[in-house]
Amino acid sequence: MMLIGIDPHKSTHTATAVDPDTHQEIASIRIEASLGEYRRMLTWAARWPQRRWVVENAEGLGRHLSSWLLARGEEVLDVPSTATARIRQLSRGGGRKNDRIDAAAAACVAALHSDARNVEAEGEAEALAVLDERRVNLAQSRVRAVNQLHALLRALIAGGAPRSLSAAAATALLRTVRPSGVVEQARKAVAKDLVSEIRSLDQQLKANAEAIAELVAASGSTLTETVGVGPIMAGRLISRTGRASRFPNSSAFANYAGGGADRDRQRGQVPPQALPAW
Repeated sequence: MMLIGIDPHKSTHTATAVDPDTHQEIASIRIEASLGEYRRMLTWAARWPQRRWVVENAEGLGRHLSSWLLARGEEVLDVPSTATARIRQLSRGGGRKNDRIDAAAAACVAALHSDARNVEAEGEAEALAVLDERRVNLAQSRVRAVNQLHALLRALIAGGAPRSLSAAAATALLRTVRPSGVVEQARKAVAKDLVSEIRSLDQQLKANAEAIAELVAASGSTLTETVGVGPIMAGRLISRTGRASRFPNSSAFANYAGGGADRDRQRGQVPPQALPAW
């Protein structure tokens, strides 16, 4: 089994084949970060039918390449940058850094120290994370638009608008406004723009909720059977934790979620700031 270490950068990637028995570098190639160059690298690696790719920081700069390799049936491992830095420090030249050393170090770390983990193809959890982030941004944009609209309506209508304000209610209120000057005309025009923006955001939030619900259902999760957990909350939980089956036991999950740290804090062993915010 040949190990091929990858040191990814924004515009280029360096791959180095390392013999796992002798830990010697066999060959190396540098490619541009493009699909055509990915194919060239895969052709270069075809000389080793039994191979395993070891990508430094596979969830960062190496994410796109790792996903591309996984989609083609390749086995991919992830090695954290801290692990490769430790290997470089122990290598000849101390902390000296170049791409060839980085790529080879990633492979050596995986072979010698088991600091690598398997990279799995992205699925529902990653898709839900994208949708959840989009939902948060949409919701924040809506809050800003509503706040701006309230400020304008206070200047246009005596007493302003009700605290709970929908696009339809705002439209009805604006119909009663008869601007008396250029300033009020500008305020009403901007208010109408904000109403249109809020209506568009509402439609996007609705479509986002439907997409999340579909993915949660497709994932086979039973979270929605829990009282108080709807599709949106279930999607957020799945996107942040992944499948529960990836944890070896309930204690490991509790530690990931902060429950273990909370017990330690109650015993005075962990400071409050060590707990996760969510």
